[in-house]
Amino acid sequence: MTLETLFLDNPLSDWLIAVGVAAGVLLLLLTVRRVLVGRLTAFAERTATEWDDILASVLGRTRLLFLVILSAQAGAMTLELPARAAGWLRVLMVLAAAMQAGMWASVVLVSLLERYRREKMEEDRGAASMIGALGFLIRLVLWAVILLLALDNLGIDITAMVAGLGVGGIAVALAVQNILGDLFASLAIILDKPFVLGDFIVVGELRGSVEHIGLKTTRVRSLGGEQIIFSNADLLSSRLHNFGRMEKRRAVLVLGVTYQTPRAKLEAIPAILQEAIEARDGTQFDRAHLDNYGDFSINFETAFHVMSNDYTVFMDVKQAVLLHIHARFEAEGIEFAYPTQTLFLAKA
Repeated sequence: MTLETLFLDNPLSDWLIAVGVAAGVLLLLLTVRRVLVGRLTAFAERTATEWDDILASVLGRTRLLFLVILSAQAGAMTLELPARAAGWLRVLMVLAAAMQAGMWASVVLVSLLERYRREKMEEDRGAASMIGALGFLIRLVLWAVILLLALDNLGIDITAMVAGLGVGGIAVALAVQNILGDLFASLAIILDKPFVLGDFIVVGELRGSVEHIGLKTTRVRSLGGEQIIFSNADLLSSRLHNFGRMEKRRAVLVLGVTYQTPRAKLEAIPAILQEAIEARDGTQFDRAHLDNYGDFSINFETAFHVMSNDYTVFMDVKQAVLLHIHARFEAEGIEFAYPTQTLFLAKA
């Protein structure tokens, strides 16, 4: 075998030159990628902007396979390849370019959506779940478009394929209608926002904090620590209580005093109850009245609001109010009632 030996209509010397060109281009591309990624990453760490971070991530997602095929294409330009071999190389180049473009675009989309999610998270917790679902759908559409463009560049008629996908989509939709029901339910949850991540919800006898809204299920962390998984369709069709939207909590206290309590002290009790409530910060007094005469006590009822949806804060305020009432009753000599019976004996 000599340098003039023909292989695919090209002498071996030309093949060696092509291999050398491909190896040189590959080495150059790898060096450029390593240097650019390293410098951009270092530069991004010193700046507050995110565009350099995104660019560094994009370059970092450049695959070795794409660089190899690109280098092979550069080396092949020095040869006179047969039409069939050139066609296969072109197919590989188109597919590799399409896959690489999809990866780059996906990185940019994910980075932009994540940036938007962080900006909106503080003012709208629903943004996290909404952006997660939208990101999935956008990437799905992106890869579908890239696939169709790649096939079109390869000379494949995609018109019939698109029509077939429409008919096939109907058949698939009928076969997986339960899954699609949960998918559309998740979109309804995301767009209508009956609850968002972090909300405390009650569904029937089950309750807990929402920690994940997926495409098929929603996961809730119960007070006992276990995870409760709801189907999105079932959850959307249920009546649920969302305590995360609560701006304030209402408390109603019922107190009973003994029938031996003088009338003057009975008249003073509503004012004592109001004083105990208004002495606490973050409360809103509603009412305090003598409610009824019970079997063994004279009952008073008072209502007020705690201006917080935090249950711990609510219980702290309620406890402070009850202790204040106890101290005032003790000071005024007012006795709390408890179940008692009085037995009267008479001689026959």
